[in-house]
Amino acid sequence: MTNDWIKTRLKNVALFRELSDEELDSIVKISQVRVYKPRTFVFMQGEPLERVFFIQSGTVKIYKTDISGKEQIVSILQTGEMFPHAGFFRRGSYPAHAEVMEEATLIVIPIAEFEQTLICYPELCMKLFRVMGEKIIDLQNRLEEQILHNTYEQIILLLLRLTKTNAVLQGRFHRLTTHFTNRELANMIGTSRETISRTLSQLKRKGLIDIDDNGYYLIDAERLEKEIFL
Repeated sequence: MTNDWIKTRLKNVALFRELSDEELDSIVKISQVRVYKPRTFVFMQGEPLERVFFIQSGTVKIYKTDISGKEQIVSILQTGEMFPHAGFFRRGSYPAHAEVMEEATLIVIPIAEFEQTLICYPELCMKLFRVMGEKIIDLQNRLEEQILHNTYEQIILLLLRLTKTNAVLQGRFHRLTTHFTNRELANMIGTSRETISRTLSQLKRKGLIDIDDNGYYLIDAERLEKEIFL
């Protein structure tokens, strides 16, 4: 890929959107493009933390595993997003696995060189802090969901969160843009696949969710929100 191709794509990333050509060129110079096939790993939990990644196309699953091999999905990332966010503020190893779900084209930036760029352009550093702040708020909200809501409510809140991060509006429904298995949904909130299956069936009977011909979930976010906040 040419530098012009990388520059055009980086302009669409929220973190870089308002940078001048000079500032953006400094990022392009240290960037590379890599293509990953489905079911391959961008990195694995515990590997040396050396690079950050920006998704130009495709879907990447971020998840942790414990000593017994149990999976906890942290997030499902798509075009325009970066990972790992902790990469700029810690040393050592990657805190989670990054596995490609749908073929992904990623722009790769070495952390050491990016940190030098942040020093040269403080406004970029401030933008990064804002992005990190949004992630911290998201994690706080997830913790509150675990503490304050039962499993049925947690599943509804998960679906509502996915309508904001992994969906497009289609009539009165939000259509999820990623295929999620019941196991993957269960691993996002630490419940069982059977509980997810039972709850989704219940929500479908109520007309709050549906599945289109291609197997993507359709979610009536407005009515689903009323289901939990009545």
